[in-house]
Amino acid sequence: MTQMKHLSIVDGAFLHMESAEMPMHVGSLNLFEPPAGYSGSGYYETLKAHVAKRMHMAPVFTRKLALMPFDLANPVWIHDDDIDLDYHVRYMVLPKPGTLEQLEALAARLHSMLLDRSRPLWEFYVIEGLADGRIGFYGKVHHAAVDGQAGVAMAQSIFDLTPEPRAVKPPREARANTYQLGVAELLAAALQNQFQQVVQSLKLLPTLATTLLGAAREGLEKRRSESPEERAARKADAAGTMFKLAPATPFNHSITNQRAFSAVSLPLGEVKAIGKSVGASINDVVLWLCSTALRSYLRDSRELPEKSLVAGVPISLRQEGDTTANNQVAGTLIDLGTDEADPAERLKAIKRGTSAMKKQMGTFRGVIPTDFPSLGSPWLISGLASLYGRSRIADWLRIGNVAISNVPGSKVDVYLAGARMTDYYPLSIVGHGVALNITVQSHVDKICFGLIACRRAVPDVRELGHQLQRAMATLRALVAAPALAAAEAKAAAPVVAKAAKEGATAGKRSRTGRSPRLRVVPKAHAAAPAAAKRKTRATAAAR
Repeated sequence: MTQMKHLSIVDGAFLHMESAEMPMHVGSLNLFEPPAGYSGSGYYETLKAHVAKRMHMAPVFTRKLALMPFDLANPVWIHDDDIDLDYHVRYMVLPKPGTLEQLEALAARLHSMLLDRSRPLWEFYVIEGLADGRIGFYGKVHHAAVDGQAGVAMAQSIFDLTPEPRAVKPPREARANTYQLGVAELLAAALQNQFQQVVQSLKLLPTLATTLLGAAREGLEKRRSESPEERAARKADAAGTMFKLAPATPFNHSITNQRAFSAVSLPLGEVKAIGKSVGASINDVVLWLCSTALRSYLRDSRELPEKSLVAGVPISLRQEGDTTANNQVAGTLIDLGTDEADPAERLKAIKRGTSAMKKQMGTFRGVIPTDFPSLGSPWLISGLASLYGRSRIADWLRIGNVAISNVPGSKVDVYLAGARMTDYYPLSIVGHGVALNITVQSHVDKICFGLIACRRAVPDVRELGHQLQRAMATLRALVAAPALAAAEAKAAAPVVAKAAKEGATAGKRSRTGRSPRLRVVPKAHAAAPAAAKRKTRATAAAR
């Protein structure tokens, strides 16, 4: 055993909220091209040896939980020097024919199983048998140990940038400690940690008060000095209020322990280009794609509410370069604009929401605490989570309808024990009241969507995946319609100019007494109504 490390209040919450119906781990399903010399078997042993050499590079691989006596406070992380790799790295084969649908179903089943808390909280699965010859790899780690950004850092410890694994310096030989953590030692450490958290919270109060007061003053000054036109524009661009209940949908119920999963990939370059052309960020376009898919999915089953769906969106508080394996996140709510039938208006609604969110986070990011005193939190959080799930509170206390997260991934090819990754599909958490989670991660030239849901609430999650692909086609049409009109106008400009010149000449001749010549209507003029009709049809198709 080595020196203990306390879990923060956020890390501990993921432990205390966990139940058989609501596992609190995150994972990913990756697809790999086989390494050179692969003959259909043997990759499992190669990977296991590869992981064994890299475990010391990320603390999550070698630490486990030590619970506080009577669950008075959050547990602590302690080093585990007896790791059974045969347990943590496993091997599976898909039955024939080895389809992607079978792989998705297997990933959903593996994702529904709780991690063993007596061991380090991670598991890897090598999955062979795919019909296209690729190798599947499913991994999961408890959310108490990592958030999305820390998970990327963890992945970097086992992935390489070339087919040939990089040389890794072996770990120092650990000295065996003979003592066990006793009750008195754990209690003393817990009390010391609580005192430190109280001090840190008190130190943060003046900064928080100053920030709130400054934001209030700035807002009042802007409103006093704005003109009636500026006031009207501000109200028109204002995002929806966060203090409201989300509308009722099939996603807002208590969940079971069964999962359904769908994986979808879209071209990242095209998403970026379209976003740039309409003045939207990648995150805006991702939210629009999800919104459009959800709108079509619910409309087809006649379950689309009149009010806009609300997405719970996590916000990273992690500073650039910080790779600490813990959670540094906050959350916000964004209206998805699903009440807007016009795709362009839906995008405007989303951009208003993300703009307001960015402004709020720019003001308060530095003063949002990521830890609090946790004395008694295991009892309180687990009790509230159990009450929320086992009662019917989740059916009517709807804070959000769906969780949507966007995590940047690798911009270059990565390799695992010689195999090149082709796809990276994230699997996240669904909870009582939010039975659908859409997590997005980019990988090289793809943007990969992982849709994980309670199978009882969303049994046809693959249909929602198909709707995402249709939403991409709608996005192309939305951008193509104005582009087509602009191109036709540009092509017609020289002809129109020539016609105008001829008209001016004819008018001049008529004024001199000469009979004007019969003018032929330019081809561009005849094409203009047709172009307008095509534009109208394109807009209707987009809707």
